[in-house]
Amino acid sequence: MSLWTSQEIAAAVGGAAHGDFAVDGVTFDSREVVAGDLFIALRGEATDGHRFIDGALARGAAGLVVSEPVAVPHVLVADTMAALNALGVAARTRSSAMRIGVTGSVGKTGVKEALKSALGRFAPDAVHASVKSYNNHTGVPLSLARMPAASRFGVFEMGMNHAGELTALTGLVQPHIAMVTWVASAHREFFDSEADIARAKAEIFSGLPAGGTAIIPHDNIHAEILLAAARDAGARIIRFGLNEGADVWAEQVKLHPDCSCVTARIGDERLTFRVGLAGKHWVNNALAVLAAVQAAGGDLALAGLALAEFSDLPGRGRRLRVAAGAGQAVIIDEAYNANPASMAASLAVLGAIAPARNGRRLALLGAMKELGELSAEFHAGIAPHLIAAGVAVAVLVGPEMQPLAKALGRQIDVRHVANADAALAELQGVLAADDVLLVKGSNSVGLGRVITALAEEVPA
Repeated sequence: MSLWTSQEIAAAVGGAAHGDFAVDGVTFDSREVVAGDLFIALRGEATDGHRFIDGALARGAAGLVVSEPVAVPHVLVADTMAALNALGVAARTRSSAMRIGVTGSVGKTGVKEALKSALGRFAPDAVHASVKSYNNHTGVPLSLARMPAASRFGVFEMGMNHAGELTALTGLVQPHIAMVTWVASAHREFFDSEADIARAKAEIFSGLPAGGTAIIPHDNIHAEILLAAARDAGARIIRFGLNEGADVWAEQVKLHPDCSCVTARIGDERLTFRVGLAGKHWVNNALAVLAAVQAAGGDLALAGLALAEFSDLPGRGRRLRVAAGAGQAVIIDEAYNANPASMAASLAVLGAIAPARNGRRLALLGAMKELGELSAEFHAGIAPHLIAAGVAVAVLVGPEMQPLAKALGRQIDVRHVANADAALAELQGVLAADDVLLVKGSNSVGLGRVITALAEEVPA
């Protein structure tokens, strides 16, 4: 059964169908088109999707949504962005799926992926989720539009860097369950205080229907702000955390270098399970997942099995071996993004690892973006975490890292470089067999390219 037919698309978006066609997927990026997809030609500030129609067709697009007539099967609309939103609403309306919205300063993509895996054990082939980090004003309606009508669960990541953005996104998704993973100083450039970030995150609860469920981090300093917003929305509230007093909490936690073992109380139930990714922050994420699974009517035991096997997330904790000297080194890939809270958590994971033989702990850290006037203070504040982790060599990337280099002084070996290419050259001269290297930074710094280049050096 196809995802959409041309007539269904036209009815959903208020357009005119020209030619009969059916599609199995939806995208607005011509580079991502696969055979059978619908290509929506969005107009943006920098470019116009209509310029890439030929490329989309060459890759196998079965139909188009356009605002200019073309000589191939298409649905003609006045505004393609409005059409994308309308198609997302139509997908939401036609499906009886339990929808779960996830936001947070840290952890939202990982929690979204873990939820997809946990619910997938309970409802195989019936869980739909956002791909990658499609969590903004274009990614969220696209993720909705891609949801098959027969889905039992839909998991949607929602992001923001300004107040008001989550109100729009949660209104589009209208989740039955809305979760905030954590509140920290991400995108601080656009907010006067961390409390203002909490208020912006709490907007996700405004999209809940009557009787909806709000899932809140009990241990967060801003939990009361989130609780107040959830109460205002008339939500059923579930609090998760590492400490007693939460509705879902960890009675026992044993942290290991590559995983964690947890006994948790989930309401009246108790579950002992393993988390396949290391660090206390991932224990907290796992508790959030269990809270959502229970609220959604899933199976906690199956969710525990899924969490045990959950690992190897590119850019978010994946571990890989690369050639180094006469042997291999281990890379902890946290290159997708960074803020002060996630940087500290990742360095704690590094510090718990005992390198083999004569190996050392190394850190490649990229600048943390969008921190505004407090950027220097936040970067310098990473110094105690590097020292506590026992890092032997720190390669720091970007001008924003100068305060951290200054704060570290001569306490560890610091190499401060301008960009990712210079960082790669530095690492190729310093990385040795049995070293463990943490790679962490904001996505725009491009540290993923360094990991790719080092991984290509693994001997056959």
